Amino acid sequence: MQFMVLSSRHTEQYGEADFDAVIQAETQRIRQFYADGVVRQIWLRSDLPGACFLIEAPDEHTAQSTVSALPMARSGLSNFTVIPLRPYGGQRTNLPATVAPRQCRQVLAANDA
Repeated sequence: MQFMVLSSRHTEQYGEADFDAVIQAETQRIRQFYADGVVRQIWLRSDLPGACFLIEAPDEHTAQSTVSALPMARSGLSNFTVIPLRPYGGQRTNLPATVAPRQCRQVLAANDA
């Protein structure tokens, strides 16, 4: 299963020195998770200090345990929200493999008729 993880730093409670003390360990752990195929993609948030990343895990409990093992989570410096994802079904159709993207709208309209 895939999970979206949203993190936000507790900047109102902690200073930059607190974050600096664990950021190297956090980065190393994320890199290891990426190398292991656990973390699939990661972005920094532009709305607030924190990150958004996609992880692979067999179930929600494992996903939560994985996130809880991160240094920023263990130290309480950041809040992490784990969101289970499911496939989007709107792309299910009988489109032939040779249909160009610009033709998809026409094929989908014909299938709906």
